[in-house]
Amino acid sequence: MDIAVNTRFLLPGDHLEGIGRFTFETLKRMVAAHPEHTFHFLFDRAFDSRYLFGPNVVPHVLFPPARHPFLWVAWFEGAVAWWLRRHRPAVFFSPDGYTTLATRVPRVTVMHDLAFEHFPEHMSVLEHKYYQHFAPRFARASEQLIAVSAATKQDIVQSYGVPGATIQVVYNAADAHFRPLPAAVQQATRERFAAGKPYFLFVGALHPRKNLVNLLKAFDEFKQQTNADVKLLVVGRTAWKAGPMFDAYQQMQYRHDVHLTGRVSEEELVQLYAAALATVYVPYFEGFGIPIIEAQSCASPVVTADRSSMPEVAGGAALLVDPFSPAAISGALVRIWQEPELRQELVEKGLQNIQRFSWDKSAEALWEAIISVSNLKNVKP
Repeated sequence: MDIAVNTRFLLPGDHLEGIGRFTFETLKRMVAAHPEHTFHFLFDRAFDSRYLFGPNVVPHVLFPPARHPFLWVAWFEGAVAWWLRRHRPAVFFSPDGYTTLATRVPRVTVMHDLAFEHFPEHMSVLEHKYYQHFAPRFARASEQLIAVSAATKQDIVQSYGVPGATIQVVYNAADAHFRPLPAAVQQATRERFAAGKPYFLFVGALHPRKNLVNLLKAFDEFKQQTNADVKLLVVGRTAWKAGPMFDAYQQMQYRHDVHLTGRVSEEELVQLYAAALATVYVPYFEGFGIPIIEAQSCASPVVTADRSSMPEVAGGAALLVDPFSPAAISGALVRIWQEPELRQELVEKGLQNIQRFSWDKSAEALWEAIISVSNLKNVKP
């Protein structure tokens, strides 16, 4: 069987985030598990050879590079549709929420979130118009739709009227290298990144939906209430519309206790999770929230938001707070600082919770979806 795959989020370089990580981990496993089938990887630019996971992967570069709404249309409705007509694969699998409407090849599409429906102010007008027009059509045109959480599934049902029975939930997972570390490594990490002091940790790209403005306000309140010698480490790249976060940082009373590290290596990230007093991840909205289970895998207590997918992913093993309330976030930080028994309880529950998530199980579920769609009908592109 020939399977076409949209792999444009497998970008060259050392860092894969969110959708790119989901694509990498699940495809790597599917390719290895099914050598009798041929996977045609469709890239929109020169690719890294490390993404050719086996001899049954055939790479194709289709132009133009699709990183703008006009180019999204040109790539999916033009280049991809043309390739599908020419090669006639059994299935087109797209793990990044986009697909093409200009084909009769059965489509399996993974939707990670509908943040653009709820927070249009976080993107350009042109991007929002693209999503408004195409996203509901992508959802309805896909023979099998995948959501990365039950919360995202319900959002798709409510927003687009897609029957829930046609949407399968396939979770993300934490990579195997996220694990607890010895006390000596934790202390060395604190020495390196936080002058030897305990610290709260945020991990994620710096953009409005991650709610860093309220996190910074909450940390200031925490310091005012406790006068604790505790730092806040903010780990991640600067993404779009991060200006208000930097403004809030400049206005902080305790900004000298906040360290913006930028990106770190995977090894350093594991160390930072494992040595943290707690991981504080309180976005307004998430389709899944991978930092929650990465932190739990490293035996870090977690504070997260009480909405969208985050309670589902945290699995009763985190403190849940109103992300719009700096006072609520600050209150959780105070509890983490003052209640060591609570920290230990969250660690133990977190280590139990992560057993629900596995890239192997996710890859197997995606493969079953691909097989079921490929058998639906005789494809005539």
